[in-house]
Amino acid sequence: MAGKRKANEAGSSNGLRGDVLCVLGVLKVATADQIQRLASPHLTYRHTLKKTAALRKEARTASHRGAANDLRRHGLAVDGGRTRGGEEVRLLTKDGLAAAAIDLDREPEEMGGMPRSAGRSGASHSMTVNETVIALIRPKPDLDLVVGEPAEAVAAAQAAVDAPKGIGTLTSYATEVALPVKGTWKNPAIGSARADVVVIAPDDDVPLLLIEVDNCTEEAVLIAAKFDKYARFFKRKERDTDGIEKPMWRTRWSAPAWEGYERVHPPVLLVFHQVGKRSAKSQMGKVADFTRHHWQGRWHGEGGFHSYDGCIPIVATTLELLREHGPAGPAFWRFGRKERQPLLDAIGNPRREAALARSRQAAREEQQRRAEREAAEREAQRPVCADCGRKFTDDRLEATDFRHWQNPESHPHLCEDCQSRAVAVEQQAEADERDRQEQERLRQEQEAEQAAQKAGGWLSRFRT
Repeated sequence: MAGKRKANEAGSSNGLRGDVLCVLGVLKVATADQIQRLASPHLTYRHTLKKTAALRKEARTASHRGAANDLRRHGLAVDGGRTRGGEEVRLLTKDGLAAAAIDLDREPEEMGGMPRSAGRSGASHSMTVNETVIALIRPKPDLDLVVGEPAEAVAAAQAAVDAPKGIGTLTSYATEVALPVKGTWKNPAIGSARADVVVIAPDDDVPLLLIEVDNCTEEAVLIAAKFDKYARFFKRKERDTDGIEKPMWRTRWSAPAWEGYERVHPPVLLVFHQVGKRSAKSQMGKVADFTRHHWQGRWHGEGGFHSYDGCIPIVATTLELLREHGPAGPAFWRFGRKERQPLLDAIGNPRREAALARSRQAAREEQQRRAEREAAEREAQRPVCADCGRKFTDDRLEATDFRHWQNPESHPHLCEDCQSRAVAVEQQAEADERDRQEQERLRQEQEAEQAAQKAGGWLSRFRT
């Protein structure tokens, strides 16, 4: 025990250190508060009897702060400065990132890079990225772990559990992911895009979502310029392991196959956080104008929907709206649409899906009507029995169809019952004929015998 305490002076468990490694492996830079909310959300509802919010935060984050300190002693994590609010941030070393890759079951090149200026200048961008991930996941507390807490805390935890679910889990996310316009995944060329967050959550109907975060500090024209890089990356092709050339992004991530003529690129979510002086709403409008050539679809009046062939679905929201409504709420504005929608509707094309569903239903109904017409025509042409006048059954039709005969069917113009009776009559007639012939043969034999006997008697008299 003494050796363990010396190695982990803060007394952290393997589980706690593993939680910190996984969270930092995904987020790269995080506070103990963010690590706790993702890894142990039930702790948010503990220590509610402490007098101030600061004391409650100190208590609920104590175990994860201790785990981070122990990781620092092992050379896996370092202190990364403080946020503008004064919270200490932690980040992984190179060895720590490698250890996290093992815990997350990811290849090193899948881990993503470290944020630029990580831990410096308050890490405001990284903090917004982290809050975006938390708001999308909406971690659910384990109610068994809040038993015995004050009623208000238990009720708050229950409300969190009952609220609409988020998108994916921590392992569904990756940050600082390079999108090479040239070069390789591991060594992207200068000028490549880099997604702040990549989400892969097919179980939640989000096979691939890329996220850009802005604190309302960057000029809209510079944000829009990122989509030129995204477009170049999406159009880049290379041969996959099956020898087939396909978009480069499809060689790394799975996504539904393109439907017919519509080849839509992966959606990109813009999350604005009102930190800088620029208005989030104004930023959205300007970026939408500057990127129109990337996202604007073509109207199909007959179907009542837009086609986005070759387009990038760009969706925007604010961190405040995302926190309030979550992914299932009306927090997302798809560029080109009027109203805010839930995330799945915003990144999708509900009108097109509805039109395709109507088209498929109409095709099924037409197929059914055609089948019914053909059945009616077959019924009208169904032959009837030449004897009793009843229509042939399907089995009888099959049996009398000369195309399928191996042995010619007898009485093809009679139904099964009449055929059975006709066969029985024929068989009886054949039996009667055999009996008649047998009787005739016996009669002839008897007559011959009688003639022979008569001839023998005459000969005997003649000799006498």
